[in-house]
Amino acid sequence: MKIPFAYIWRSLWARRLTTGLTVGGVALVVFVFAGVLMLAQGLEATLVDTGAADNVIVLRRSAASELVSQIDRGTAELLETAPEVAPAADGRPLLSREIDLIINLNKKSTNSMGNVTVRGTSPHGLELRSGVRITQGQMFRFGTHEMVVGKNIAARFQGAELGSTVSFGGGQWTIVGVFDAGGTGFDSELWADADQVMQAFDRPVYSSVTFRLKDPAQFDALTTRLNNDPRTQYIEAKRERDFYREQSQGLATFIRILGLVVTIIFSFGAMIGAMITMYAAVANRVVEVGTLRALGFRRRSVLAAFLVEAMLLALVGGALGVVLASFLSFTRVSTLNFANFSELGFGFALSVGVIISAFFFAMVMGIIGGFLPAVRAARLNIVNALRGS
Repeated sequence: MKIPFAYIWRSLWARRLTTGLTVGGVALVVFVFAGVLMLAQGLEATLVDTGAADNVIVLRRSAASELVSQIDRGTAELLETAPEVAPAADGRPLLSREIDLIINLNKKSTNSMGNVTVRGTSPHGLELRSGVRITQGQMFRFGTHEMVVGKNIAARFQGAELGSTVSFGGGQWTIVGVFDAGGTGFDSELWADADQVMQAFDRPVYSSVTFRLKDPAQFDALTTRLNNDPRTQYIEAKRERDFYREQSQGLATFIRILGLVVTIIFSFGAMIGAMITMYAAVANRVVEVGTLRALGFRRRSVLAAFLVEAMLLALVGGALGVVLASFLSFTRVSTLNFANFSELGFGFALSVGVIISAFFFAMVMGIIGGFLPAVRAARLNIVNALRGS
């Protein structure tokens, strides 16, 4: 015979205080676990969404980031004549020669210095990024020391607001606009004229070249042609989305590993709490267990009943932890991007995968925490249990 579920529920309700404490402990651990996964998910989403599916970025072969890549002017001109490059609205190739550099600005919150990415871009740079739109002011004029700033930088750094002047490269640069890149990595950049930035830093080469494909299916043909051409064998073409996905891997992996270590440490406390609660339940219900056994319920039914109690505690705690973690979706954080050592703002992202992982983790804690007490309850001698010993 199986023990009715109503008995299990009434047993938990009768021990409301210890039940609540156990649920709270599990919820806190699941909250931390889900928060870590949401942080890594948010980072990956921010960087992956930075790239467009039909854009291609070209860098020096084996360059891990734009910061260490070099593309000379001759190669950039060759890429402009590539037959795979889509035309822009003005009929010219929809291609942007770009340079990626780091400058220092002081943060508003701590007054400490942080690294900020300056992206020198070409006239078609904004057209290539359809998700970027100017929300305040206007786009900078090419050939001048004007620039536009991403909303994350404008919000977090001193002197990065509309109308402010930023000093770098031996010159003064006026911020004439603020742009919104839809929560992507571009929100953490400053944009200016690539040629003006190169002159300011005495850089003769670009960092990368980005262009739109006429047909995304032409990517393989493009890479084959570039690899076979002696003039372009030192460069490497990647789909822009794949490139930014690679950029996110190092930091996302670090966040996951660090978070999981902390979560596992906390989970031991939660499992011990669940175990103590279930052991106490067994000790207080020895006569009940004896009565159940005397009524014909088998050992495995008793074991299953106590194990289900522990899993219910974990399930409720997991649900509460996920609900608490969901509020992190309204929070944005800023950290150092390992790929280019610059500031990157991103938010926590809750997904179905995160929810499933959080509930699975909670159930594992419940099973581990409740198994030994359930075994003890199942092994109680009927006669001794009825005597309360």
